[in-house]
Amino acid sequence: MSTPNDNKRQQLISKLKELFQLDQPDLDFGLYRIMHAKSAEITQFLEKDLLPQVQAAFALYKTADKAEIEKELAKVIAGIEAAGMDPSQSPKVKELQAKLQSEAVDVGGLEGEVYDHLLSFFRRYYSEGDFLSRRVYKPGVYAIPYEGEEIKLHSANADQYYIKTSEYLRDYAFRLRPENDREPLRVHFRLSDVAEGEHGNVKASEGRDRVFVLASSDSAGQGFITEEGGGAGRELVVRFEYRPATLSDWPDDAGVGKTKPPGQKELTAFAVKRILGVRDSSIAAWIGELERPHVLASGERADYSRIEAHLRRYTARNTFDYFIHKDLGTFLRRELDFYIKNEVMHLDDVESESAARVEQYLSKIKVIRRIAGKIIEFLAQLEDFQKALWLKKKFAVQTSWCIRIDCVPNELIGEVTINEAQRLEWVSALGIEAISGDLAAPGYSAPLTREFLAAHPSLMIDTRYFGSAFVEQLLASFECLDDETDGVLIHSDNFQALSLMQARYQEVIKCFYIDPPYNTGQDGFVYKDSFKSSSWASMIGTRLALARQLLCGEGLLYASINEIERSTLEWQLRETFGLSNRIEELIWVRDTVSNNSPAYSTNHEYIEVFAKNRSAVEANKRIFRETRDGFLEVSALVKELNARFASIVESKAAIAALYQRHKLEHIETARNQGESIEDAKRSDPWKGLYPYKWLEYRDSKGALVDESKAQECQAALWVYREVEPSMPAGKQSPSIKDPQSENYRFYAPKDPNTGSACKPPKRGWAFPEKAIGKRPSFEGYCEDNRIVFKSGGESIPQIKYFLHEVETVVATSVVRQYADGEPQLEALFGAKGLIDNPKPPGLIEGILRQTTFAGEYVADFFAGSGTTGHAVVNRNRQDGGRRKFILVEVGQYFDTVLLPRLKKICYSPEWEDGKPKRLATSEEVERSPRILKVVRLESYEDSLSNLDFARSTAQQTLLEQPEARGAEGLREEYLLSYMLAVESRGSQSLLNISAIADPTAYKLKVKRPSSDESKEVHVDLLETFNWLIGLKVKNLSATQAFNASFARDSEYRLTFDSRLKQDADGPWWFRTVTGTLPDGRAALVVWRKLTGKPEEDNLVLDEWFTRQDYSSKDSEFDLIYVNGGNNLENLKAPDDTWKVRLIEEDFHRLMFATEGP
Repeated sequence: MSTPNDNKRQQLISKLKELFQLDQPDLDFGLYRIMHAKSAEITQFLEKDLLPQVQAAFALYKTADKAEIEKELAKVIAGIEAAGMDPSQSPKVKELQAKLQSEAVDVGGLEGEVYDHLLSFFRRYYSEGDFLSRRVYKPGVYAIPYEGEEIKLHSANADQYYIKTSEYLRDYAFRLRPENDREPLRVHFRLSDVAEGEHGNVKASEGRDRVFVLASSDSAGQGFITEEGGGAGRELVVRFEYRPATLSDWPDDAGVGKTKPPGQKELTAFAVKRILGVRDSSIAAWIGELERPHVLASGERADYSRIEAHLRRYTARNTFDYFIHKDLGTFLRRELDFYIKNEVMHLDDVESESAARVEQYLSKIKVIRRIAGKIIEFLAQLEDFQKALWLKKKFAVQTSWCIRIDCVPNELIGEVTINEAQRLEWVSALGIEAISGDLAAPGYSAPLTREFLAAHPSLMIDTRYFGSAFVEQLLASFECLDDETDGVLIHSDNFQALSLMQARYQEVIKCFYIDPPYNTGQDGFVYKDSFKSSSWASMIGTRLALARQLLCGEGLLYASINEIERSTLEWQLRETFGLSNRIEELIWVRDTVSNNSPAYSTNHEYIEVFAKNRSAVEANKRIFRETRDGFLEVSALVKELNARFASIVESKAAIAALYQRHKLEHIETARNQGESIEDAKRSDPWKGLYPYKWLEYRDSKGALVDESKAQECQAALWVYREVEPSMPAGKQSPSIKDPQSENYRFYAPKDPNTGSACKPPKRGWAFPEKAIGKRPSFEGYCEDNRIVFKSGGESIPQIKYFLHEVETVVATSVVRQYADGEPQLEALFGAKGLIDNPKPPGLIEGILRQTTFAGEYVADFFAGSGTTGHAVVNRNRQDGGRRKFILVEVGQYFDTVLLPRLKKICYSPEWEDGKPKRLATSEEVERSPRILKVVRLESYEDSLSNLDFARSTAQQTLLEQPEARGAEGLREEYLLSYMLAVESRGSQSLLNISAIADPTAYKLKVKRPSSDESKEVHVDLLETFNWLIGLKVKNLSATQAFNASFARDSEYRLTFDSRLKQDADGPWWFRTVTGTLPDGRAALVVWRKLTGKPEEDNLVLDEWFTRQDYSSKDSEFDLIYVNGGNNLENLKAPDDTWKVRLIEEDFHRLMFATEGP
């Protein structure tokens, strides 16, 4: 018969199993797979080792057990009464009563209280997979760390990494017989390659709700279900499609008269019926188990089958975020102390109790603290293991390149002409089949011709369509690969990408523009219902911290947002950058007026602007200035007039006509938007330009030239306005009114045309009459022909302000960019709704004009459709600035929108209905990106799914030793603190050092870009290592392979039997990377295949090294990295490091460096 304490103990064990992720033993994926393998061992520890320590802790109080004393007292009283005596007079009764009053311990009650408190504490901090403070309706329940700040802002998820893992969605497996390792009957729900679902931190797009639909049947009626594998590895695979439902998804007998597709509930019921209806003897055992009733956690049988229970779990939308705590052990230990002080320890009770009772009271606290401490230690191990997996730098699982065709060496062009896959992409995306030839240029043909490619230099090849030999030769042809790479596109969760970027781009980025999800509830950012803003704050905060480290000294971050999370974003920016580095909040006025709004119609958004160092930014007078509205149009007109050396009269008329056209167009637009003509005139962005209506010719040195000699002197038109050169208002030095002072400003200069004195301005001249040092003067301006003397002695001479000298103006905080990004995407692709709410490139171009200049880096880690990259390309084409951009995006539109968009815009600047309106000019081609690098990173889910756990025989033997068992023993310590880290060593996702012996054969199972199925791929170790060491790549060589035979000399030393021969199929393979490290040191990275024969491998390495004319002694390279042990001669650097270093050592060290925020 169970006691109350047995029930309490079982409740606690159930909660601990949930915490340790042992409550669903049939699940067989992700972390569940790991914990299932350890389930028996951990369960035994909980039930047989840990909780019995509670009973053992109170064993010393057995002699004073209240129940035993009460039992003895009852027995004595009964005996005395039987003898006819008064028990109250008995010394023995009095002794026992006193002992019961002052010393008795309710051992059972103490034990029960410990279980209650442990359950209460851990239940308080654990909710649906995450550790956080849950809402408790009682004051003073939680402790918030405070270190004396003036203002302390805190959120529920402040100490956590936002993960949003969707492992439930993409890889769901369970065992029908979890206790049977020989025949577990594993069932695996797998998504077919139909429509990409959610993954990483991406969810399905608004308006295209996807559902799980059982895959179509084959001719036998059951293609959705197959048996795969063999032996204990056999599994039943049930295939689903994850896509929007259609009317055809209704079964024939249920779809009559339906006007809407079935929902998930109906589709789940259809799936259960179809699966259980399969009649195939080979899988009959599975079907029999699947149709058995599901057993609830209470042990009762449900009124639905096991397959339905799992389908309900699988098809429930993954509407929660997932977090990993940054320091769970410290958090829970701090909260445990606070809990004990607040909930367990009552000082009033201590004050009124005897010393013995106080000792028992303190013993209870010690037991709670000790047992909870061990549970916390294990939870911290589990959480820290996931944290290490999250923070580790991720592998580059694929690197491809988009390279402008005119950058491809001539000797490789022939292979491009015959590449069918590349031709078909250009046909479908760029419409090149419509290009017809003429006498000046060849037309399209299949196959393509060299002449056609030469005539269209802005075409970009995608190396994914070419073999490795071609790609290696192509990349090797670039002398400075990183310098010629103008864009880097990273398909990854932005936290992982920013983390990997730290070494290469730290303090390099000039401008970040980001457009994070606005947390509207419909923008793909889904959160736990109680923590909407907290989840968002956790997500954005860690990413901002990483981004700040990448900004250069004058770096700036622009972040678009609306009113929902504006305050949260500003708070996080202040926490990250500091309040002193806040620059401005820009107001982006949009054409989004809605008459259906219940209150004000919001027609603006915000752009928060913060600097890495405000002082450094403000010291650069070029930043925060932008080209005057209309300047480019006037400049284009003047360029046209200069080409034919137009007369001054014609030129003035042309300028006036341009201004008049703009005025009329602006007024018409304003009237259409409901503005009055007077308001339109006031808001005219060109109004500051209209006074610039005068022109004159000047030569290359700025000297005035008569228009009759303009062509002879190759002079150009300068546009100017006339301005009265008056002293500014305000207090001035008394010397300006002293005629004896050289700084006198009320002088009356003579008109050179009439000889009469000219009247000074009312406040005096802005400069002295004669030069004082290098300061400007009236005489100097006269010599430069910049003073205009008006007829009539009463007139004040004017000074010429040239338009090109005031090309820029200080930017304002209100941005009127009415264009929408959707029409531009539609023009590029000929389709609507490709992505929700894309920003217009013009908005970001405005930011780039104000902040970035030639050769500087722009980055966007919420890249979406690639608008920021588009804006950089446009801006470079305008001024030839050759800015570089880095875009990070994890969504499926990386492949469907972002990458195709950049290929399109690089090919042609103007599009309509998915077709180019014109070809790029030669100048536009030259200013377009030469190389785009496309990198795809391993995801956190990929890291999880590639884990392998193994315990060696020696480890198991040691843990089974008698002295290793028991409380505080080695076995307990190992289980609580070391098991996961030790037994996962050698997993592919944790860097299997032995697998680096062949750099071309390192493999991971990763999610395919266009589906939710996993596929084994070759990891790009070279690219990954380049990122880890922050290498700015100069040259990436093509592969060299060699063959050799060996002999022993008279001293039994290994030598070559014949010379080392280059052989494409040879076992010795080399590939090198050269470049510069972040600290400026030159580096050589040597990758080679190891045969497992170290003596031969190193002899070949030495010979190859000499052939390349390398030497570890010379100064060409400061560092040389080589994989595998070697005997290259080594030298010690001044900083006590060695010149020749093992790739494996630095790879592991840098991959697991945990400098994350």
